[in-house]
Amino acid sequence: MTVLQATVADWDGATRTGAVLLDDGTRVAFGATSLEGSGVRLLRSGQRVHLRVEAGEVVALTLLTMPLP
Repeated sequence: MTVLQATVADWDGATRTGAVLLDDGTRVAFGATSLEGSGVRLLRSGQRVHLRVEAGEVVALTLLTMPLP
């Protein structure tokens, strides 16, 4: 398990999917299941988030001001 910080690059509110840019510039996609239990209802491009990655997949994502579920 790895916890990282990133910046929202893309967000689709209809599907609740998107992509973030890690601080090293790597683009990482995330699915709607990564937001379950986070309380996040919408994201904006440029917003800072933190995420938990397991086996190369984003399993949790939330705002920096909120705890990871």
